[in-house]
Amino acid sequence: MAEQIILASGSSIRATLLRNAGLAFDVVQARVDEKGMRDSLLAEDATPRDIADTLAELKAIRVSGRHRQALVIGCDQVLALGDLLLSKAETIGEARDQLVALRNRTHKLLSAVVICQDGAPVWRHVGEVRLTMRGFADAWLDDYLARNWDSVRDAVGCYKLEEEGVRLFTRIEGDYFTVLGLPLLELLSYLALRGTIES
Repeated sequence: MAEQIILASGSSIRATLLRNAGLAFDVVQARVDEKGMRDSLLAEDATPRDIADTLAELKAIRVSGRHRQALVIGCDQVLALGDLLLSKAETIGEARDQLVALRNRTHKLLSAVVICQDGAPVWRHVGEVRLTMRGFADAWLDDYLARNWDSVRDAVGCYKLEEEGVRLFTRIEGDYFTVLGLPLLELLSYLALRGTIES
């Protein structure tokens, strides 16, 4: 009997990536206090990599406790600008401030994925991408946010590379799927290796 796969995320892009890769899975959104946990980890001087990994694990464990035989996929993504960790903007003004801070600089996106079964982690990976943002005029930025706010308001960094946000960048070093929030190639390799999906 094939192993059940559950995506412990409400992210439509992650679900689309898995669906497009031909995976059969269910979605059970994990209910966790991400902001509270992130703030607690920051207070303990956790690295951005550890924060992404811990949050992904927490989501997977939370759902795995209720679906013990399934392979539960938990994910999280953080944006690090030097030592500063940026969260999703709550207002268009915060989004503008973040993009101004990112302008003409290189930042990192860290996308963590953890698989849990029977309430415990069985596999994990953290992908890292370096993105360099171009210089852009304030007027262009204001127009960009006016056009795209409804789409990017839930995106860390206030951009979506698969949409107009690609115009913000001059260089991207790393895996495209990791930018979208799921290190898909590594995940598929693991599922194939364990025999969960055909290879």
